[in-house]
Amino acid sequence: MNACYHSVQIGVSSGLLYKNTKIKIERAIILPVVLYGCETWSLTLREERMLRVFENRVLRRIFVPKRDEETGERRQLHNEELNDLYSSRNTIRMIKSRRMRWIEHVARMGESRGIYRVLVGKPEGKRPLGKSRRRFGDNIKMDLQEVG
Repeated sequence: MNACYHSVQIGVSSGLLYKNTKIKIERAIILPVVLYGCETWSLTLREERMLRVFENRVLRRIFVPKRDEETGERRQLHNEELNDLYSSRNTIRMIKSRRMRWIEHVARMGESRGIYRVLVGKPEGKRPLGKSRRRFGDNIKMDLQEVG
């Protein structure tokens, strides 16, 4: 993820390109690398936060710092200002919608397919001690409640 971003960082932070061109670079190069295989991820809150931080860092490079009217100094854009300037959906929403689309696809498969059996199967044995990790099925249930 960071390697892809650093390979196009000069173009994204350049003052010679228009903002629309920078946004197209972000959507065509960076976003597909970030979202590769996201349909099967089981995101924790920490990972969601890391994705938001990465997305805001890229957007801050695209939308250069604003000059403050009162002091005349350049300042970084706040997250709300970035969301107003960037009209696309955020990365977390994209991941959840792609995950829901993939689950619908697997649900239409027959019971003889291996991936269907893995998705609806129950593993045998005991779980390790401690707080249980968020499972893929738990994420799907939370996404269904959120989407409605």
